[in-house]
Amino acid sequence: MRDLFPKRDDCAGSRFTRRSALLVAVTMFCAWPPVRAQDEVTFSTDVKVVNVLATVRDKQGKIIRDLAEADFSVLENGRPQTVRYFSRESDLPLTLGLLVDTSMSQQRVLDAERVASFRFLDQVLRETKDHVFLLQFDMAIMMRQPLTSSHKDLSAALELVDTPTRDDLQHQYGGGTLLYDAIIKASRDVMKAQSGRKALIVLTDGVDTGSEASLADAIEAAQLADTLIYSIEFSDATFYSGPLLAGIGGPNGRAVLQRLSRETGGSFFSVSKKQSIEQIFAELEEELRTQYSLGYVSDVPVRISEFRKIQVAVDKKGLTVQARNRYWARR
Repeated sequence: MRDLFPKRDDCAGSRFTRRSALLVAVTMFCAWPPVRAQDEVTFSTDVKVVNVLATVRDKQGKIIRDLAEADFSVLENGRPQTVRYFSRESDLPLTLGLLVDTSMSQQRVLDAERVASFRFLDQVLRETKDHVFLLQFDMAIMMRQPLTSSHKDLSAALELVDTPTRDDLQHQYGGGTLLYDAIIKASRDVMKAQSGRKALIVLTDGVDTGSEASLADAIEAAQLADTLIYSIEFSDATFYSGPLLAGIGGPNGRAVLQRLSRETGGSFFSVSKKQSIEQIFAELEEELRTQYSLGYVSDVPVRISEFRKIQVAVDKKGLTVQARNRYWARR
């Protein structure tokens, strides 16, 4: 019967054996986490979320605010994607670039643009979250105000925005209005390095007479920077009414601006007797505040960097979706 109960020494030996086994097990367990953690980091860097901002309107052009995630569908190169992230009103920081055409064709409308721009920025800019830069373009491109969240700095910079002086015109070399080059500079030099919601607001008649780049180049630069373009056509009809300039502006400029906005996911507006610049800025403010934010991870891994087509739709009749039509899938 005594054999059923181990002696003190036997118990110590048993405790020693159990303690040794436990120590070995703990040591082996502790050796695993670095490898597993490394695997998780590698996986997370491979997952790239494609973010799409969308605006939905009804047949009358009214913005629709109350849609749910289930109402949306997303296709990438024709393949259905699963929306993983969704919000109705994105509170992400907003980065805006205000691009003002200061060529001679804008001389008579520039004061109105300047005043309306300040009122718009005063309403939209949240000094704790948002940033804005101000760039003017004519026969040259000038950064009037780098990214700032200060209403005071933007107001001072807007006061300096003006058309070329007579001396500037006398010393002009090369072409005229550099619309496309200005969009490329804003996209590459500023927007590409920013995150969150990004948009360029372009005030112009849409006429480019001097850029080295093409319209397609400008669109591609904005798409590479994941930046929307909101075009506001503001033209002085009398400037192009002379025999030498007739036919340069108008429809051609409008078609350019419509394409810039359509292919980047922004909106096109036109100042007219029926719609003032102040009304347009009010509508633009509403749109920026009522966007849907959708995010998905492509079901096709990126093996080579390339553009991929995006199509965002809603399942309710009579509604149209405004969103960019492609994105740059970076390897």
